[in-house]
Amino acid sequence: MADTAAETLQNAVNQALAEDRQRLADYLHLETVSAQKRGIPETVAFLEQAFQKLGANVEVWRDVAGSNPFVFATFAAGPTGNADKTLLFYNHYDVQPPEPLDEWHTEPFTLTEVEGKYVARGVSDDKGELMVRLSAVKALQNSGGLPCNLKFIVEGEEEVGSGHIEPMVRQHAADLAADVVVWETGGKDADENFNVTCGVKGIMSFEVSVRTADNDLHSSLAAYADNAAWRLTRALASLRGPNNEVLVDGFYDDVRALTPVEQQATDQLAFNEATTRQNFGLKRPLVTREPTTALVNATTMTINGLTSGYEGDGVKTVLPKFAKAKLDCRLVPNQEPHKIAQLIQAQLDRNGFDDVHVTYLLGEKPFRSDLTDSFVQTALTTAKAVYGDHVKLVPNAAGTGPQAPFDEALHTPIVAFGSTWAGSGPHAPNENVRVADYQQDVAYTAQLLQAFGRA
Repeated sequence: MADTAAETLQNAVNQALAEDRQRLADYLHLETVSAQKRGIPETVAFLEQAFQKLGANVEVWRDVAGSNPFVFATFAAGPTGNADKTLLFYNHYDVQPPEPLDEWHTEPFTLTEVEGKYVARGVSDDKGELMVRLSAVKALQNSGGLPCNLKFIVEGEEEVGSGHIEPMVRQHAADLAADVVVWETGGKDADENFNVTCGVKGIMSFEVSVRTADNDLHSSLAAYADNAAWRLTRALASLRGPNNEVLVDGFYDDVRALTPVEQQATDQLAFNEATTRQNFGLKRPLVTREPTTALVNATTMTINGLTSGYEGDGVKTVLPKFAKAKLDCRLVPNQEPHKIAQLIQAQLDRNGFDDVHVTYLLGEKPFRSDLTDSFVQTALTTAKAVYGDHVKLVPNAAGTGPQAPFDEALHTPIVAFGSTWAGSGPHAPNENVRVADYQQDVAYTAQLLQAFGRA
């Protein structure tokens, strides 16, 4: 008996996975660390060739001043596909530095299979996800053809803030035009639910600094001289209350309440505290009684690091002249990064810390798709066909990405999904995905493209 269409596709997926494992390993072997400006030209050349082998038209955009190159690839719908529909994939080719190296159990830039997991820097964020999508393209090409037009835009600065995304999207809006956008990476939560995610929080990264003297002083002079480290920590403490609330006037004024549909989706999300504690080794109580709501629609203010005085071995009894902290705020729809920075400086001034200065570093706006959009529903329905009852619709991720510029230029829904799991550890040593999840994501991606082409 002849294979059904579903069996034909799954056989093509299995074949593509077997053929493409070496390509995955080769891609992960490239040390594409944007923060250290390593491996960029080699990775761009690799992607150009990988897309061309699949028959794509490929362009490398170098017309945004100061930016790493963007790789843009297009595929036409197959002979029986829907040439009136176009889907755009967004991915990035850069990765985080691998340090601390002594915490890796394997070589960070060598794909290693350990206990059913692929382990390597970038395998979950986000090199592995792009290779998933290329394997899905190959499987569809080998089982009847592409069901729609496809476009890929792959940037090389996501891990350093995507500083050139906005001008790139503005300059190339016509090239990027599509009916829908599929974003980088996603996957399963701590309860093994596959997440269809429809947005991201925004971010505002900044520094807070203070100088109390021209030189470091002998610590005995603390009897009369102020200490920059104490000054800074008191200033920071004035911005955040004991119950995790941000004490900045106007900070919450622009927060958009969840719509009834968004609230319903949020209420159906689960948070497995026990598994989360185990995965991250949490030592303290949670700072909220409603973690699922907080992950979707709560803002944050986080100290990322503190620097002041002497931090080396031994003793140096110094009174620091200077102190600095790096912080970020995660933002939700309607909050604007530059405005938040201005509010924080104004609050410090009101609190008596007008000598403590806020320096804006970078910002990305939040974004959330309409959960009732037809493509969102198609992604959800297809996920249930592949993953069964373990599927959740997530209004937005707790993390950040440059989705807002795509929305502003293209006015399309944006949906994210992928092959990660709760223990993937992106940005951490021993970053990984489970092989079975990786394989399942290829099948899901292929089936979603078919469903989109038919819709």
